[in-house]
Formats: sequence, C-alpha cells, structure tokens
Amino acid sequence: MTDITNSTNWFERAANLQFTSQAFIDGNYVDAASGKMFDCISPIDGRTLTSIAACGEEDVNRAVKAARAAVNDERWSGLAPTERKKILLHFADLIEANGDDLALLETLDMGKPISDALAIDVPATVRSFRWYAEAIDKIYDEVAPTAPNFHATITREPIGICAIVVPWNFPMIMAAWKLAPALAAGNSIILKPAEQSSLTAIRLAALAAEAGIPDGVFNVIPGMGVEAGKAIGLHMDIDGVFFTGSTQVGKFFQQYSGQSNLKHVGLECGGKTGHIILDSCQRLDDAATAATFGIFFNQGEMCTAGSRLIIHEKVKDQVLDKMQSIASTITPGNPLDTHTSMGAMVDHEHTENVMRYINVGKEEANLLIGGNQVSPVEGGCYIEPTIFDKVDNSTHRIAREEIFGPVLSVITVKSAEEAIRVANDSIYGLAAGIWSDDINVLHKSARALKAGVVYANCYDCDDITTPFGGYKQSGIGRDKSLHAFDKYTELKSTWLKLY
Repeated sequence: MTDITNSTNWFERAANLQFTSQAFIDGNYVDAASGKMFDCISPIDGRTLTSIAACGEEDVNRAVKAARAAVNDERWSGLAPTERKKILLHFADLIEANGDDLALLETLDMGKPISDALAIDVPATVRSFRWYAEAIDKIYDEVAPTAPNFHATITREPIGICAIVVPWNFPMIMAAWKLAPALAAGNSIILKPAEQSSLTAIRLAALAAEAGIPDGVFNVIPGMGVEAGKAIGLHMDIDGVFFTGSTQVGKFFQQYSGQSNLKHVGLECGGKTGHIILDSCQRLDDAATAATFGIFFNQGEMCTAGSRLIIHEKVKDQVLDKMQSIASTITPGNPLDTHTSMGAMVDHEHTENVMRYINVGKEEANLLIGGNQVSPVEGGCYIEPTIFDKVDNSTHRIAREEIFGPVLSVITVKSAEEAIRVANDSIYGLAAGIWSDDINVLHKSARALKAGVVYANCYDCDDITTPFGGYKQSGIGRDKSLHAFDKYTELKSTWLKLY
C-alpha cells in the first residue's frame, strides 16, 4: 500500500479510476433483475462517479438461493478450519495489496480524507480479517462435566445465511467487523452496503473470489434500504441480519424479524456520547485535544463521536480555549489533498440535516465557533467545526438527538456525580469518556456509566481484540473480539449416554 507521504497524485489517480457497479451473486457480477440503476455521487464536488445496480426483492431472492446452496452442500463450512484460515488470510493480503484503490474508492464515495482512508480504514480492515482468520483454528468446543455414564458436548455451528447491512461512515471497517467473524464461523453472507457508499463493498467481492471464497458464499446486494434492505429483513430464508446504522432503522430490522422467521438480529446503532472532563484532571491539554478530535474526526460522522462535552465549571474556560485553538486549524478541504484533516459530509441530504440542527442550536444555545456550510470545493458538502456552549442536556435538541456531524454541545457541571447523571441521561449508551487523575473516580465512574465502551484518560481507543457495542437504544450484541462469534454461531448441546 502507498505511503501517504510519497508523491502520489490522488487527483490524477481519481480521474483514471475504474468503477465496478454491479451486484455480486453466486460468484458473478450481475445487473439488478429490474435493470434499474442509481447514481453514485461524490460529496467532494457533486459529480456522478458511476451508476450502481439498484437491487430489489428479486435480487435478494437470487442471492439467498445461492447462499443457501452453499450452506447446504457445505462448500465453505465443510472445509477444514486451516483451509478457511488460509483463504481468509489470502483475502486480507489482497485487501492490503489493493489498499490504494480501496482507500480512493472510500474517499470518492463518502468524502473522508484520503490520508485517513489510507492510514486507518484499510489497515483496520486488513487487521480484522487476519485476526479472525487466525482465530479459526484456535477456538475449541467444550465437554460438559456430567455424570460418568454421559458424554455431553457443546459445539458451535454457523447459523447459515448472514445478511450484513453496513453504514456509510466507515464502509469497509464496519463491513470487516461483521464479515470476518461471520465467514470465519463458516457462514454464507449477503452484504448490503449503504446506498451512499457501495463502491468498496462491490470491489471486495472480486477480491473474495480471487482469494478462493467459493461461489455463493460472498454476495453483495447494493440498493436502496426501503427496497433491498427491507427485502432482506423480511426474507424467510435468511438466518440472521446484522446491522450498523441509525437506531430508527435498527428498530425496523427487529420488526422485520418478528414479521418473518424470527431471524437473529444484531444491532449497533446510534450514540450521543458524554465525554466528561473533571476538575481532578491535570492533563487538560491532552483532554482538550482528545475532546476536539473526538468530535471532529471523520467530519463528526461517528456513532462514538464525543458530541456532548460534559465539563466541570472550574476547568471549562481553560479547556474550551484550547479546543477552539485546535478547531481553528481544522479546515474542511478537498479530501484528495493529503493535507486535508476534515473532508466532506457524505451527501447533500445529510449536510442539510446537520445544518438544520446547527440552526436549532443557534436558537437554543451559545455558538462559540463555526456554524456554517462552506465550499472549499464547488458543488461539495462541507461544514465547519462547530461548538455550542451553555447547552441544557435535559431540554435542548442538540444535546438529546444524534446529529452525526461536526457539532459539539458543551454542558457545564459542578461535580463528578452530576457529570455521571448527565452522561447517563440519554436514550443511547454506546460510549462514554472521562478524564481525571483520581483512580478511584475513574473506576467508580466506569462502573456507573451506562455505556458499552468507556474511555478513561483517552478517547476512541480501538483494537479488534475488545468487544464493541452499546447499552439501551445503541444496540444489541457486540462486534469485534471473540465475543463476536456469539452472533454468528448457534450453540448445540449433544448428550450421549454410555452403557
């Protein structure tokens, strides 16, 4: 993969990049059965990159038929674990070898800086596949401690067909977190990318086939959520749907499961992270830096974005001064420029939605910096880093609702106890952050915070070895770590009586 410090001309490379735009079913690229297409528009400058197959119910049926055939004849699950491991490691190698093009597709499709796509998205995707590949032949089944005249085993088996529905903010990483353990467990998969960011998913299909993943095991169905996504959710022969995205859509998949075959549902949904900085924190510059990048990284389009800064009144001014100084250096720019630290919002519709929240914030609270849509590239989707002070966590919409953009709400508190109460006062519980030099406060707070991930004296730390997911309306189940296998496998108890 290319070192981003070299002289690669990403503008020139983007101009010459070829796009694959079809669905991938049973080992072949195919058009949607209806022949319909939808435009893939880059948020960088508003130009149409290509037209993509707009799949619907008939295409989902075709993919399910292919995936079920692969499940039934065990062409993937029946391979020796070492063979599946070898193929997935080859897949990871191919992703790494094609990392430049994959990063460029990600940047053109959803607007993140090319430097981030190269340094973060591609390596994290490769790491996920390698880690789960290595886990395949290291997970043992169990023998239960029964009476001597019985032999009872507990075995894991693949659930069958896993539909994986991923968001547009980290298209490859979110897909890898689900694809890797699902495939490692021996399942067949149907990947449904977000309509805003389908290009890398479509490209991954060819690399999966090249790696040796059998036909029918890896299928990609691009299309609109209300058509392809709903057809997946209601399908009677899909064994599980595993989704990352908004809480509203996550609830739809739960409903679809109940209306169909009671398929497994795994959800990683929205967040409204409370990022706490207490007066017992001495490293305020570190905390301010982490809080700044915790909300403005990836244009604020992160489910774990630290969108609520809950700060003790004694250190508030010092922290906000530092944050505003850092934020003033974060200027939205062309994502193809390696010096750009903040790229484009994913599309015009989302840009307009974030701007509506900013306008609400201007009425509710005190705007410190930003608050404007800008145009570093004509036709693109860009918003300045925005900070609101004097936010009321109980009543202000910018504190209660997920904005999914570069918008920070600052909430002032007088004690650690009040900070915890404010952080937990949300329908979400994906992540939380806290800064203090008092180890007792950190431990007690970590226990008290109702969140699936707690960052103490750090923020947005990440590794495939630890589980990721949320409490409350932030989701059900966990991605990453060995715990992810719980979603993609069934546990079977087998009793044998000995005579």
